[in-house]
Amino acid sequence: MTETFVVAGGCFWCLDAAYRALRGVESVVSGYTGGQRPHPTYEQVCTGATGHAEAVKISFDPEVIAPDVILDAFFTMHDPRQLNHQGADRGTQYRSAMFYADEEQKALFAAARERAAEIWDAPIGEEEGTIVTRLEPLGEFYDAEDYHQDFFAKNPTQGYCLAVAVPKVNKVRARFAEYAV
Repeated sequence: MTETFVVAGGCFWCLDAAYRALRGVESVVSGYTGGQRPHPTYEQVCTGATGHAEAVKISFDPEVIAPDVILDAFFTMHDPRQLNHQGADRGTQYRSAMFYADEEQKALFAAARERAAEIWDAPIGEEEGTIVTRLEPLGEFYDAEDYHQDFFAKNPTQGYCLAVAVPKVNKVRARFAEYAV
């Protein structure tokens, strides 16, 4: 039985790469959600005008990797205290958000956010420095263009990947070594 979560925490290339490094993750799809424009393009999302976030849809086997591990890894691979940015990537398209499909997911996501508040030693809030991760209902998820899928594996020597993705992948592999592939 496969479960699927949709999360956003900065550039989807990093989230994609870090989740692919975990055993039990069956697929990761980079895409866009949380906005108003149907079928947005990368260029449109980058303007911030569509309301979409760069997100990943993670499908995993909960008998191999627990849902809480998937969610705790999310809070390991990005800084949930940065409002509408991660590092140099700025704009609402880089917001920290968890997109729930139903009330059960919403409760799981809220519990994960509470654990993150303890780990990051920051309260949950709406301003920089607090845990700003939003819980949003999952609307339509649009797959990103093909060249964004599994970007890190296809472009391992690209500057952004080396500078930003590699440290995040390594951090997740270290913290969740028992799940590392």
